Amino acid sequence: MRHVPETAHPDPHGHGTAAPAEHPHRWRLLALLCLAQFMLIADVTVINVALPTIGEDLGLDGSGLTWVVTAYTLFFGSLLLLGGRLADALGKLRAFLAGLTVFTAASIASGLAVGGGMLIAARSAQGVGAALMSPAAMALVTALFHGPDRNKALGVWAAIGGAGSAVGVLLGGVFVSGPGWEWVFFINVPVGLVALFAVPALLGNSPELVRRSGAGGSVDLAGALTLTAAPGLLVYGLVQTRDHGFDTPGFWLPVIGALLSAVVFVAVERRVREPLVRLALFTRRSLVGGSTVMLAASGLLISSFFLSSFYVQHILGFSALKTGLVFLPVAVAITLGAHAASHLVDRLGWRPAGAIAFALTAVGAALLTRLDASSDVWTDLVPGFTLLSLALGTAFVCATTAAMNGLPHQDMGLASGLVSTSHELGAALGVAVISTIAGASLEGGGPGAAAGTSGFDHAFTACAIIAAVVAAVGALLLPAGRPDPAQGPVMPH
Repeated sequence: MRHVPETAHPDPHGHGTAAPAEHPHRWRLLALLCLAQFMLIADVTVINVALPTIGEDLGLDGSGLTWVVTAYTLFFGSLLLLGGRLADALGKLRAFLAGLTVFTAASIASGLAVGGGMLIAARSAQGVGAALMSPAAMALVTALFHGPDRNKALGVWAAIGGAGSAVGVLLGGVFVSGPGWEWVFFINVPVGLVALFAVPALLGNSPELVRRSGAGGSVDLAGALTLTAAPGLLVYGLVQTRDHGFDTPGFWLPVIGALLSAVVFVAVERRVREPLVRLALFTRRSLVGGSTVMLAASGLLISSFFLSSFYVQHILGFSALKTGLVFLPVAVAITLGAHAASHLVDRLGWRPAGAIAFALTAVGAALLTRLDASSDVWTDLVPGFTLLSLALGTAFVCATTAAMNGLPHQDMGLASGLVSTSHELGAALGVAVISTIAGASLEGGGPGAAAGTSGFDHAFTACAIIAAVVAAVGALLLPAGRPDPAQGPVMPH
């Protein structure tokens, strides 16, 4: 999750408030918590390289493989806010261990899957575990560190996002070309077991880290269920159109169900005593705009990885390892774009920075619309894809800082969760839309397959149009002005 660290308020009289005691193992714990978070981030990109091989082994078509990606991000994003509440209700450590246990067990089930249904169910369970584990891990990090050390720790945490994306694509190629695609999931098991035993052992009996943080209030399960159902039904309807078109009940009924779920969610949040989301937050233009930009940026990036993996392996005939190496500079570009974003936003402001980022994204996607079976991956795919990724790395930070702009301190945690939710749901919706447009081109069948490359051209054209639209309406979505340095750093994952 993204998080805005608290600003320390020293005692004006120099006495009366003792400095928080420093945990003796805090840096070791940070390493373990970052390693656990690394698994969650890498699982978004590592699967893309393995998809063609998984489809061949388990007999999954393009629609089934779409669900392998979206099931994880859908449940991860939809349940993040509930995970944050449970971290308060159960205690940070209990919530972290519960989420880690579910995620690790689901990773085993994913690797042992003998059919598409079992894999998609296991990926869904991975998303549930990730939604419980990630906010609890972030809460542990912020509780372990104080003062300047907290910003250092959060800087390390933020770097895990870029590292997870870059290493994920490389690991996907190594495992698929080596021991098999199952190890894309099995690699999580030793990491999960180490964290499962080492984190509580190192924490000891620290009461502020083990006990419940809240006052034992109610958990808004109805809100969480409807928040999950709305995007889930929408994704289902979009995936159905790939085989049945837009004029069938398979599309309209799920979309109507998604709209009804959204209406019920709003009604529930208005009535419950402790809502999952305070609806008053949606009156803040900067939060809504930043979250919308995050939704678009995440959808464009993950769907581009999805498309490119199928193109490189099915059309060009690359191995999974070579595909991972092709994607490595692309993944590194995301991190470089994110690092450059803070300077760009500080100098130009959110609106110009966002417009530039999405305009460059549109150019990058447009460069990918001429791919065919005879294209050269290093001259025809990598330049456009790298430009797109570099620009979207900037867009992520622009969206996050804009969403958090001007919020009172008590709303920052919830707003941070909303932005993270937009990130994961954007990935799910983006892959569902773009895979539908790509259609039969995802089926592959080897270099020069009969399905052709027109589906990839159409899908990347759609990406370019979406990016251009977001660039044009950025003034309506993002706030004017620049970030306030006094607000403190904002850490995107």
